[in-house]
Amino acid sequence: MINLTQKERTLLQDQKSHEELCIKKYTNYANQTQDPQLKQIFMQHAQQEQQHLNTINQILNGQVPNVNQQGQQNQQNQQAQTFNPSPMQVGMTNQADADLCKDMLGTEKYVSSSYNTAIFEFRDHNIRQALNHIQKEEQEHGEDIFKYMESHGMYQAQ
Repeated sequence: MINLTQKERTLLQDQKSHEELCIKKYTNYANQTQDPQLKQIFMQHAQQEQQHLNTINQILNGQVPNVNQQGQQNQQNQQAQTFNPSPMQVGMTNQADADLCKDMLGTEKYVSSSYNTAIFEFRDHNIRQALNHIQKEEQEHGEDIFKYMESHGMYQAQ
């Protein structure tokens, strides 16, 4: 059983609200998009965000989560995802989908940044590791969205 400081508890409550928002956004956006590939990306991310929320709740309940098991499962999910649009898709930008992607990319940047701050405030090494694992997955979500946007002509890296 872990004893959290008030500051640690407050930071976890913030992360919990971020995860809940990500779940809502990804689920809602998966239902709004016309592209099956983007729908799949958003649904996979919603599932991972639910795992993040479960981890945060475990920590808030005084338990140290097992990060290794989650990491292997999510690594397999990441490897299964590829971004190969047909030649017709490249340059054909659905503005509504582009807006959803831009919003989620901005959300992931913010959430990843907030994890970075939180990680430095925790005394327990195992909790730091769990939060670091979540942060890495948030960054991977951002990368998935970036790759999707880039491959569909929605994002030009300068």
